[in-house]
Amino acid sequence: MTVDQLDPVVAKFVDAVNAGDSAGFFDLLTEDVSMSDDGSDRNVQNWVDSEIFGSNARMNVESVSDGGRALVADYTNDRWGSMRTAWRFTVAGDKISRFETGQA
Repeated sequence: MTVDQLDPVVAKFVDAVNAGDSAGFFDLLTEDVSMSDDGSDRNVQNWVDSEIFGSNARMNVESVSDGGRALVADYTNDRWGSMRTAWRFTVAGDKISRFETGQA
């Protein structure tokens, strides 16, 4: 339902997370990508290694807005369990230049 409404680049982001595909994930990011978690900027590599690929993360998209560049998901990982999270993406061409996440 809602996954079909995602921006194609954002859909690849979600797919890479759910597949545990770190190489594919990092291929989607610009060289100068930035991100924030709960309003605080983080080191992308460290955060992704810890919160996504180092903890078996999965995203179940619940709703999509802003032309497919914002979503709410049930986000689950081995570190924190399941939580409802909001995500917002800045897309530059076929890459993501910024993403922001936090509890929804």
